[in-house]
Amino acid sequence: MGARVDVIMEGAVAGDKIVGAELIVYRHGQEALRRVAGHFDREAGVGMFENAIYRLASVTKPIVASTALAMIDKGLLALDDLVADYLPYFTPALPDSVPAPITIHHLLTHTAGLAYAYPGDASISTGLGATDKDFADNFSRVAAQPLLFAPGAGWQYSVSIDVLGAVLTAIEGDSLDAVVRRHVTGPLGMDETGFFVADPARLAKPYADGVPPQPMSDPQAVRNAEGENTVFSPSRIFSAGAFQSGGAGMAGTPGDIMRLLEALRQGGKGVLKPETVALGVSNRIGALPRDPGQRFGYFGAIVDDPVAADSPSARGTLNWGGVYGHSWLVDPANGITIVSMSNTALEGCTGDYPKQLIRAVYADLT
Repeated sequence: MGARVDVIMEGAVAGDKIVGAELIVYRHGQEALRRVAGHFDREAGVGMFENAIYRLASVTKPIVASTALAMIDKGLLALDDLVADYLPYFTPALPDSVPAPITIHHLLTHTAGLAYAYPGDASISTGLGATDKDFADNFSRVAAQPLLFAPGAGWQYSVSIDVLGAVLTAIEGDSLDAVVRRHVTGPLGMDETGFFVADPARLAKPYADGVPPQPMSDPQAVRNAEGENTVFSPSRIFSAGAFQSGGAGMAGTPGDIMRLLEALRQGGKGVLKPETVALGVSNRIGALPRDPGQRFGYFGAIVDDPVAADSPSARGTLNWGGVYGHSWLVDPANGITIVSMSNTALEGCTGDYPKQLIRAVYADLT
């Protein structure tokens, strides 16, 4: 088993698309496939190995979302609470200056009217680049920018989960790392995942797209297919001065991420109430425009129409990724959970590689 997966992973390395990659697949709660390919550090001649540590980028988001929902289960906040009740400085308005109250639900679903680019204030950090700002300094600047739309009126991927992280720290009066550990990563045994690097010797060397991909500088701008740049700062994970980005700031292992995703597939495993998980993996944005065949819940995107989504997974599959080079999905109908991690941005997240790999997984399993 795994012959098709091997072809895709080895082919991506040989074709200079991916430098190094790791894959874990569970089916019905048991490990079905586990593979590594390519290099952990190409220049040093170190091959990829199991359970390397990766900068997670947006794989951080379902962890922080789970933390917020766990706190909701414990009565520490509510979905319809106003963000400004916890962050008095966070009172963004519409372009006509009309106030536009934002709720926790709006943050979790990316329907708050926030953005992931603020050309009006280049000093704003959106979680990946270097910064010395704390939550209040950074997000008061975000609050000064006009919203893209009235909260709830549209969907736009954004810094929403970063703002959510600031809310959680305000409630508990602690670092975001401590809050996440208290409610999610600690109970699940995700001991090597957080706003730290558990073992620097296992931190995967990051690469930027190219032919072949090149080691990242710091900062490093990587251009996507639409001509937009994402600016990375690989050293940010070591910065004591940068705010802990709830949307992009953690590092961790594929094994730890599998623990979280399997917990969601199994209804929360004591970290979340089953009814909370059921709510979070359902469509929470109604008919708001999104990618074809996809809706959005509280943890990530949800496949609503597999044909329109061009996905081999079943309807109801939860999925997302991380721009440092990762992709994941939870397919409850088929009992399949996939964690794909790489050290190559953007290909490992938004390129052809994760799409081809997921198709190969389904083909190998069937």
